[in-house]
Amino acid sequence: MFKSHLYIVFFTTLLLSLSYQAFGQDPQYSQYYAAPMYLNPALAGSELTTRIGLNYRNQWPGLDANFSTFSAYVDTYNENLNSGFGFHMMNDVEGAAGLRSLSLSGLYSYELRLSEGAYFRPGFQASYIRRDIGYYENLIFANQINPTDPFGPTLPGPNEDLGTPVNMLSLSFGGLFFTENFWLGGAAHHVNQPNQSFLDGVSPLPLKWSVHGGYRISLGQGPMRQDFTHTFKQRYITPTFNYKRQGPFEQLDLGAYLYAEPLIVGMWYRGLPYKPVESQSNRDAIVLLVGFSLPTGFNVGYSFDYTVSQLGIQSGGAHEISLSYIFPDPNQGKPRRRDTILPCPKF
Repeated sequence: MFKSHLYIVFFTTLLLSLSYQAFGQDPQYSQYYAAPMYLNPALAGSELTTRIGLNYRNQWPGLDANFSTFSAYVDTYNENLNSGFGFHMMNDVEGAAGLRSLSLSGLYSYELRLSEGAYFRPGFQASYIRRDIGYYENLIFANQINPTDPFGPTLPGPNEDLGTPVNMLSLSFGGLFFTENFWLGGAAHHVNQPNQSFLDGVSPLPLKWSVHGGYRISLGQGPMRQDFTHTFKQRYITPTFNYKRQGPFEQLDLGAYLYAEPLIVGMWYRGLPYKPVESQSNRDAIVLLVGFSLPTGFNVGYSFDYTVSQLGIQSGGAHEISLSYIFPDPNQGKPRRRDTILPCPKF
């Protein structure tokens, strides 16, 4: 009970300070390429066919103040318009305070051919975001603690509500350049910086920048596939990075994926240890991933974040699961405007 009170008081103080300082952060995924609509609006329709996917992340399950994030998406590509369209939904519950965020996003991208084998995709995203928190339902305030029995049952809180749900419209932009084996993308989320304050006053949602890229290195052909295609299994290693910044927070994911069809394994490090945030070490986690990417279009991945920050592994790290399915290309066998496949990993 004492431990629970400490966590609740800490996160209550943190939440109230965020209402004035606007140091809030968006949720993050370790399998960021498995959440393409969340990473970069330019990825909408990038598979040139219809794709659906689900993502679930449970961060710090060993603490009362854990974070739980669920998202789902669908995107498709219109050959005649040379355009991609997508829809993304995300629900996030943060910490002991139970801050709830629901976002619904529509995405659009356009594919430009720069030269043979080189393409650029600009993208746009509009999101409706609703945030709410039951102050006296989820938090414990000083006047609810009995001075004669501070670790006993809490006293009832006032009937009034300190805050009402916040509704926001967020606008985001992105771009992606890619060739057969290389890609480099960037995105700017919340460029209009909507007001996220639960209290009277202005607390802009901080602009989030991200830059991501990588290079696919072939490891030669694997054994022949046991199907009618008479082709060989793919094998390659793909070093990648993902840098993001929001408000005073900065992080860098740096690692690599190894693909030996159909198995994918990956490992990367997240943090910027040389650049502390408010005198706190900016070390986060070592991420380990295992997944399967089948020629049928089905992809499933599981990753675990081994926490290396001051919270330590007693926090429980983070568990993340991703599922996606890429539908068969309805124009298979017909001439296409693109002569290469986007080399981004599936996870």
